Amino acid sequence: MFSFSQAIGAFAGIVALGGALLLTGAATSQHFGVIDAGRINIREPDGTLRLVISSAALAPGIIVKNHEQPHPSRDSAGMIFFNDEGTENGGLIFGGQKSASGKTNSYGSLTFDRYEQDQVVQITGQEDGSNRYSGLLVFDEPDAPIDFAAIERARRLSGAAQHQAFVKANAAAQQRAFFGRDASGASQVVLRDAKGAKRLILQVTASGTAQVQFLDAAGKVIKTIDATHN
Repeated sequence: MFSFSQAIGAFAGIVALGGALLLTGAATSQHFGVIDAGRINIREPDGTLRLVISSAALAPGIIVKNHEQPHPSRDSAGMIFFNDEGTENGGLIFGGQKSASGKTNSYGSLTFDRYEQDQVVQITGQEDGSNRYSGLLVFDEPDAPIDFAAIERARRLSGAAQHQAFVKANAAAQQRAFFGRDASGASQVVLRDAKGAKRLILQVTASGTAQVQFLDAAGKVIKTIDATHN
């Protein structure tokens, strides 16, 4: 009959063998028919996070170099991509529903970020009742990394003071280009200057008018070219 110490030794050996089998299995290809999961983390052999696939309930916070902090508004299912250092650098999110009053809401967004910054390219489709738009957007982001601590302080402010605080936190993007369908129903190519002001619009309006508009730095149309004006 095994003594107590022998039994413990045998149990430890079984646990070690099971662990070795698990590690061996982790390095080989496995097939699964269906997997139900709230979240899946994909990591490099050294543990660096490279991809998160998650439900809205388990969506990750803001992760920079494998360090996670709360995200102020992330509540969507999707996929978040991470660079070689374990820092978020893009993602795919989606969602939508119909309210009790019958109002529809739908969205999808694929984004690509600058290094330690926010998105510079976005492909998106948005619907909020009758208000909807879809297209490709290009942004300018600051050269310096986002200062997340400063952003938290900025959220307690409002108006012009908040905007300036976001600028100082390197979190003030400027949209530079749009190609798609805008909320008015026009198909457009919109080009903006470095301050984010619209300067050139090539469009076909919802009524079918094709035109080119030139705007000044204040956003005022100064010239229009269409079938009747040149």
